[in-house]
Amino acid sequence: MSAPLQLDPAKSALLVMDYQHFIIQNNVAQDRHADILGKTAQLLAAARAAKMMVVYVMVGFRPGYPEISGRNRIFSVIKANGVLSLDQPATAIHSDVAPQDNEVVVIKPRVGAFSGADMQALLRSANVDTLVMAGVTTSGVVLSTTRQAFDLDYRVVIARDCCPDPDGEVERVLLDKVLVRNVDIVRAQDVLEALSA
Repeated sequence: MSAPLQLDPAKSALLVMDYQHFIIQNNVAQDRHADILGKTAQLLAAARAAKMMVVYVMVGFRPGYPEISGRNRIFSVIKANGVLSLDQPATAIHSDVAPQDNEVVVIKPRVGAFSGADMQALLRSANVDTLVMAGVTTSGVVLSTTRQAFDLDYRVVIARDCCPDPDGEVERVLLDKVLVRNVDIVRAQDVLEALSA
């Protein structure tokens, strides 16, 4: 049995990534919505109670999508379909896990949370060295952000039951075989226990 997870809230940040109406609706099975949103809401409550930094990350684009290149396969489809514009209600973060007034929201124009965003400056300014991740999807924002965070020498903790993927097998392989080599893969409950210790 592995040792219990340990976290220093003063040097850690909870990243709540791409928990947006449109992304959840299109990438998470309907029967998983309540469980995933509920567990992420619990993580948020525990992080706030422990005075741990909370950072929201969301995909969003200006009207006309000037950030999107036609060479980008994923985002050119988003542009063609006219979705995830910042002025659309479906782009908003889900109300069950919405940010509080004092919490930072990072808007990114790509998959990873560090891509084209000021994430690194925010984390360095707060002296954060550990990232706890909740994100939709495992093969999208979680994979991209984890790889970049690892390369930037952050300790990464992934709350696996808050990181769904539309393909359950991809989710399992990424968490159990790929990312586990470099980061801590835990359950939301492990994070709650670490923050209440």
